[in-house]
Amino acid sequence: MESALTRARAIELAEDHLESGALLRELERKVAYPTESESGERGDVHRDYLREEIVPGLERCGFTWRLVDNPVAERPPYLVARRVEDPALRTVLVYGHGDVVLGDAERWTAPWSPWRLVVDGDRWYGRGSCDNKGQHAINLAALEQVLRVREGRLGFNVTVLMDMGEEIGSPGLREVCTALAGDELAADVLIASDGTRVAEASPTLVLGTRGEVSFTLRAALRPRGYHSGNWGGLLANPAVLLANALATMVDARGRILVEGLRPPAIPDPVRAILSTIEIDGGPSAPPIEEWGEPGLSAPEQLYGWNTLEVLGLSAGAATGPQNAIPGTASARCQLRFVVGTDHTAVGTTVRAHLDAHGFEQVVVEVDPEITAATRLDHDDPWVGWAAASVERTTGKVPTILPNLGGTFPNDCFADVLGIPTIWVPHSYPGCSQHAPDEHLLASLAKEALGIMAGLFWDLGEEPTPLR
Repeated sequence: MESALTRARAIELAEDHLESGALLRELERKVAYPTESESGERGDVHRDYLREEIVPGLERCGFTWRLVDNPVAERPPYLVARRVEDPALRTVLVYGHGDVVLGDAERWTAPWSPWRLVVDGDRWYGRGSCDNKGQHAINLAALEQVLRVREGRLGFNVTVLMDMGEEIGSPGLREVCTALAGDELAADVLIASDGTRVAEASPTLVLGTRGEVSFTLRAALRPRGYHSGNWGGLLANPAVLLANALATMVDARGRILVEGLRPPAIPDPVRAILSTIEIDGGPSAPPIEEWGEPGLSAPEQLYGWNTLEVLGLSAGAATGPQNAIPGTASARCQLRFVVGTDHTAVGTTVRAHLDAHGFEQVVVEVDPEITAATRLDHDDPWVGWAAASVERTTGKVPTILPNLGGTFPNDCFADVLGIPTIWVPHSYPGCSQHAPDEHLLASLAKEALGIMAGLFWDLGEEPTPLR
């Protein structure tokens, strides 16, 4: 009974972090740092964010810390902080990222600004409010309240890893994880937060991510354009050539036609989980269209299958075309893929496909940065433990998502560190993540504070069978 009462007290204090205005004030400070990772001029801002916004709270909780130089030149460092109570206890790795996408200030609803937190009812607007400053602020606040109720003891060890380059693929993270895997980043489980729930009212546990590989198709036939009246019908048009090449790869309904880019059949246990899920993006979400692989439900298409997207097309002067056959054309493509796809062979697979269809002139350029797909087994004991904890806190059975439809660097933890990964997202599909008017829902944040306090409390309970 005493443990139940103190667990409830930790949850109460965590939720009060929002009710008292403390989370709002903290997020006002965090959002004010323009930590755009796509800008090459934000190095000092990234370091300031770590030292001024993350380190003080960690020091207050008894962490030791250091900045780890990024092995990729001119990229910000990683923050590694540790709190070791007893080496014999389990260790949890907590990850978050303090960088954001470009502010895109001119497209925000006036007079809002990406770098000033604005409260409008239940919505807290600001760049990073949900991705990811609000989410890691919630986790660290909940951890501090558990430590407070347990009077300076957690009952487990904690390592915090902060990334300032996630929005550009976390350059250097794999190398850092490889170097520190047997030492500072050794852990029994990752518990972290990013992405969105499947629906606003549904607590969600995410067990992995789809992978991502990007590539460019380029038809560079000649160094300049030629007048279409003088040369039309005599010169190959690279835009037409490229459009036809793309049509052999993905059909008019979005179905992938390249066998090597298609995933294996959805495993029955994954299909069973996805059958219980509904896609609910909220009132601002676009309507779901008949697109992609025939015969799949929307959740199966989004979480259990691959998608091949054309993100950009370029040929000639798109905004002011002249009467000239362009000399070159290019298409920026992206494959989102699930576990079981051979992502290492994308380049050779696409090359062989284009050659077989007579498009030898189209060049394939695969980006070197590839994020592998991950998916923790839904029968892993950590999944059942986390689900039970969330249900005990909220009274709701959480949705178990085999993997996100999106991508973040979970492969560094699942594959390089070799640990189970449990993601507990604190946002919802309509949050305008990566878009103007990004926002965090205060009501969801309050529930998230309680969820995380419950999880951290349960990690410290004895006995500790999960190791």
